[in-house]
Amino acid sequence: MVADVVISGLRLLAEPHKGRRAATPPPAAHGIVELSHRINAGMITLPGLPGPQIAAHVSREASRQTYAPGTTFQLDRITMVANTGTYLDTPYHRFAEGYDLADIPAERFADLPGVVVRLTDRPGPAIGPELLAPYDVAGRAVLVHTGWDRHFGTATYGSGGHPYLTRAAVDHLVAAGAVLVGIDSINVDDTTDGARPAHTGLLAAGVTLVEHLTNLGALPVTGFRFHAAPAPIAGMGTFPVRAYAVLGA
Repeated sequence: MVADVVISGLRLLAEPHKGRRAATPPPAAHGIVELSHRINAGMITLPGLPGPQIAAHVSREASRQTYAPGTTFQLDRITMVANTGTYLDTPYHRFAEGYDLADIPAERFADLPGVVVRLTDRPGPAIGPELLAPYDVAGRAVLVHTGWDRHFGTATYGSGGHPYLTRAAVDHLVAAGAVLVGIDSINVDDTTDGARPAHTGLLAAGVTLVEHLTNLGALPVTGFRFHAAPAPIAGMGTFPVRAYAVLGA
């Protein structure tokens, strides 16, 4: 037995945990999370489609002839197929009578409450309604996190076996009131045949589709708002977007 012990000069130091360092840090509570793949000249998004060509239309050097001394501009041009990088599909992509990029209502792609469906440990490539049932998708952007984006830019990404939504999963999402569906896979459909029931079912119901998302692991399951705005181009149904999430909103 001793009398009371008094410790003086004590200083607390913040140090990293000495345990398992491989653990994934939890998603941030606030801020903006980028969810789009970067577009570079020559990159391949879908096998068989050409990569974008990016070049100067008017170079800085050439612009010296037009502007005052010391004033230059770079005017660039890009040639690419619409399905490049992370892109958004409107109903016109699938149906001739559907609305296009110029007519899609902004509330179908901007400032949407989001929910992330975590399926990185799914049993196989097919995603059925039973995997979606635990999530409240009504009025939300439903972002399906499969982890397939880790293969983007490699032969594996488009080689087959990618995650996709089944027809029954699409029926569930439409009936439950999803506004937008996004996925970090090469296609929301099974590409082993040409039926494309996911594109057909979602776009027929006016559900916006965003494919080739990335970095969904940085998002919480809920508690964010999703944005994926395309240029309002008349007569086109698909175009790249700068997809991002605002956390804590």
